[in-house]
Amino acid sequence: MENVKQKSWFSRNWGWLLGGGCLSLIVIVILVGVGLFYKVSDSISGSEPYIYALSKASENEKVIDFLGEPITSNGFGNTSYKSKNGSSTATLNIPIKGPKDEAIIFVSAEKINDEWTYNSLYVKVDGENEIIYLNDNTNSETEESFDDF
Repeated sequence: MENVKQKSWFSRNWGWLLGGGCLSLIVIVILVGVGLFYKVSDSISGSEPYIYALSKASENEKVIDFLGEPITSNGFGNTSYKSKNGSSTATLNIPIKGPKDEAIIFVSAEKINDEWTYNSLYVKVDGENEIIYLNDNTNSETEESFDDF
């Protein structure tokens, strides 16, 4: 009788092992990417300028007239946070929506000594020419240049 040497487990299953390893690597990369996205989005939506701007828009009667209630965030839009020498600046475009229409909140803020100062804070409703200012100390030059953001 002849003895036939069997192949090892690895040589019989190398394709499954390689495929499973590649699939595992792809799944890990996707999970890390999704985790980073949620971490960044959570830090943006939890920032003081974001919360302040959204609450001011939700309380403004003109914004409520255009959009209806409830007013909610409609994504993250464009955001830019910069820190230098103890001061921070934030520039945000926050898309919002209500039952009637959609709009964008434009925010330009600066943080000095742990206090935010809002240089520009206004809402532009889709399809409307009117700009709704949400801040008491508006600077029209800042808002005209900020509109190009």
